[in-house]
Amino acid sequence: MGTESKRQQRFAGVLQQDLAELLQREGNSWAPGAFITVTRVRVTPDLAIARVYLSFLNTETAPEDLKAIRTKTTEIRYKLGSKIKNQVRIVPQLDFFLDDTNEYVEHMDKIFEEISKETRQPD
Repeated sequence: MGTESKRQQRFAGVLQQDLAELLQREGNSWAPGAFITVTRVRVTPDLAIARVYLSFLNTETAPEDLKAIRTKTTEIRYKLGSKIKNQVRIVPQLDFFLDDTNEYVEHMDKIFEEISKETRQPD
C-alpha cells in the first residue's frame, strides 16, 4: 500500500479520532478491563475499506479481546456512521487488526538488556 494521498490521510485521521472516542466510551463492554487504543488507521484509495490497528493495554487476553471487537464490527460501523454521516458518502468497511508494536518493543528491550549483562569477551 504505497503512499497515501492527503485525502486518505485526512479521512484516516477522522476515523481514528471517532473510533477512539467510541472505543473509549463503549469498549469496556466489548473487552472488559482492557484499555483500547487506536494506534493507526489505513484507508484504501476509494475510502471503502479502513484497516484499524488496535492496541490493548492492561490485559493479557488481547487476541480474545480483538475477536470480541470483530464480532461487534457491524455495531461499531453503524455507530461510526451516525457520527460521520455528514462528512462521507459511504461508511467504510472496518477491518480490525492487533497492533503488537508494544509487545515487540518490550521483547527487544529484554534482548538488549540480556546482551548488555553478558560479560564482554576480549578480542
